[in-house]
Amino acid sequence: MNSGLRCKQHCPGFTLLELLIVLVISGILLGAVTLNFTLGEREWLRQEARRIALLLQMARDEAIVRDRPISFVLDEYRYRFLIRQKTKWELLKDDPVWREREFAYPPLSLTLVPAMAIQVPITILFGREPVNTPFVLTLSLHGQSASVIADGLGNFQVK
Repeated sequence: MNSGLRCKQHCPGFTLLELLIVLVISGILLGAVTLNFTLGEREWLRQEARRIALLLQMARDEAIVRDRPISFVLDEYRYRFLIRQKTKWELLKDDPVWREREFAYPPLSLTLVPAMAIQVPITILFGREPVNTPFVLTLSLHGQSASVIADGLGNFQVK
C-alpha cells in the first residue's frame, strides 16, 4: 500500500499548462492540414487544366497527321478523345495517352466560350486543317477556376 501512495506523490499527471500546449499544437496542425487541402484542390485544378491543354494540342496535331477529325468530349466527371472512323466516332484507345480520364474531384463546373453547343457533354472538334476556332474552356471547383485558352492556331495556354 505504501508504494501506491508514493506513485501518487511522484506521478502527478498532466498540468493544465501541458494540456493547453497540446491543444494549441493540435489546432495549428489541423489548420495546416485544412490549408493544404484547399491548396491541393487549387493546384490539382491548375494541373488538370495544364494536362488538358497539352492533350488538346496533341489532339489537334494528331487530327492533322491522321487526316481524320478528332473530338474532345468532357462532362462534369470525365473526358475522352474520339476519332472519326468512316461513319461513326470511336474511342481513341490504341495509346494510353488518349485513354478516358476521370476527374479526381467531381463534379466540375465547365464553361466553353464561344459555346459550340448548349448541352453537356462539351465537345471540341479538331479537323484536318491547322486553323481552328479560338475558344476558352474554364474548369471550376469550389469557387476556384482554371482556363485553357486556345488561339485557333495551335497555341494553348492555362490561366
